[in-house]
Amino acid sequence: MAAAAPLAASAHVPVSPNQASAGSYSTLTFKVPTESATASTVKLEIDLPTDTPFGSVSYQPVAGWSADVITSTLATPVTTDDGTITEAPTKITFTADANSAIAPGQFQQFVLSAGPVPDTGSVMFPVHQTYSDGTVVDWVDATPASGVEPEHPAPTLYINDAPPVDPDAAAAGAGGATATVAATPGAGAGSGSGGGSAVSGSDTTTSTSASPSSADVVALSVGIAGLALAAIALVVAVLAVTRTRRPAVAAAAAPSAGSAGSAGSAGSVGSDGSGRPAGSVGSDGSGRSAGSVGSDGSGRSAGSDGLNGSEGPEKSTGSDGE
Repeated sequence: MAAAAPLAASAHVPVSPNQASAGSYSTLTFKVPTESATASTVKLEIDLPTDTPFGSVSYQPVAGWSADVITSTLATPVTTDDGTITEAPTKITFTADANSAIAPGQFQQFVLSAGPVPDTGSVMFPVHQTYSDGTVVDWVDATPASGVEPEHPAPTLYINDAPPVDPDAAAAGAGGATATVAATPGAGAGSGSGGGSAVSGSDTTTSTSASPSSADVVALSVGIAGLALAAIALVVAVLAVTRTRRPAVAAAAAPSAGSAGSAGSAGSVGSDGSGRPAGSVGSDGSGRSAGSVGSDGSGRSAGSDGLNGSEGPEKSTGSDGE
């Protein structure tokens, strides 16, 4: 029972949406939880307004539940754009069968379509929740403008009036706004004296929050500069490697060109294929220099011979050592 007490204090029967426009037809959903730890919800009665009535009300069927819409004659007829209303739906009752009650820890949704919505500030829907042990909980209390929820608030549809602000939600929103201001670097620096006072009230929080932000900016700047320097170094390295490889390639290409030229000396091979320079092959094929062969074929220099053809002293030796 002690554990169930907080649940009973916080639970209620809300209507969604809780706002509508005058003259419209709205689909209204009532969410009904079972708060009892020992009994189930077996019946739900929703009272409809009589001073500002709806001209038409219909319901969405719920499996295992029957519904009964009660239409009553209004004590005071109501004049609307559609004419004078003397009768209107005033109550709808949902009743569960033996196997469809809302058990402890469960909830059920009941959906109505109502309209036209009256042109008024707000409309209350008092709800009566009946349990299997005979207990009846009446959700009939109006919520004040302060937003402090009563013990048994009635579901309320706001039309021309604004819904009251929940104090807890307002406090949470204010806390979020304060945190946002404190987390903004330099928020108080650009403000006037009023802004300075607001920030000085939380000077420790502001300075603590601003410092990490400044450090993050510096770290990001350093990181970007480092990346830029690395990119420049990479470009310089690539250029250096390219310039180094070009002379090496040229040097490697030079001997190759020379070799090709040597290959061209193959043209100096003698007609006999011996490999000696062609110019050193004698007319007789002996390998002596052509210039050293005498007119008589003896291998002596022609200049060594006398005018009369006699053998003179040997003046020169042939290239083959003769």
